[in-house]
Amino acid sequence: MSTCTDGCCGTTVVDTRRREVLTRRVRWLVAGTIAYNVVEAVVAITAGAIASSTALIGFGLDSVIEVASAVAVAWQFSGADPEARERTALKVIAVSFFALAAYVAVEAGRALLGAEPAEHSTVGIVLAAVSLVVMPVLSLAQRRAGRELGSASAVADSKQTLLCTYLSGVLLVGLLVNSLFGWYWADPVVALVIAAVAVREGREAWRGEHCC
Repeated sequence: MSTCTDGCCGTTVVDTRRREVLTRRVRWLVAGTIAYNVVEAVVAITAGAIASSTALIGFGLDSVIEVASAVAVAWQFSGADPEARERTALKVIAVSFFALAAYVAVEAGRALLGAEPAEHSTVGIVLAAVSLVVMPVLSLAQRRAGRELGSASAVADSKQTLLCTYLSGVLLVGLLVNSLFGWYWADPVVALVIAAVAVREGREAWRGEHCC
């Protein structure tokens, strides 16, 4: 079957039984991503509000965007013909990337211009460390299944999850550096790099190039 737009992957041949296995796998991985990110969002936003940490709150909102992306893929694969919903799911994922980039850029700018410095947050540090371990596993599993299935949206969502991994690393470094040395500027500087990556991934999702 050929499911990738713009001719980026050519033709992927998967027998019916294997396609059913891969489709179920994508559904379970998406469900797991949604469940984890809901918990992550609640914990991060709550901890961020307590510590006055814009980085933590931003990380929590990123989890909300990740949920939106995963829901788009879940919606696609809930139908009898997932291929027919491919383009719509990709558009939703692209918009979520752009929204994430915009938010991170604004918050990073505010932090660099002297927004209220965050307090130490043990909960935030633990959450970032756990996400740094969990997210790459979910991303890799979904990306492999999506590529074999020939689904650009599943691969795009896996990259959204991988971007969350980067944000977890940035958050962890930022919280540790802020707690240990008081270097408030480290997190927003790296966050701007993440925002640039999010824009690039959003453009690829919009054009349907994620299955390459």
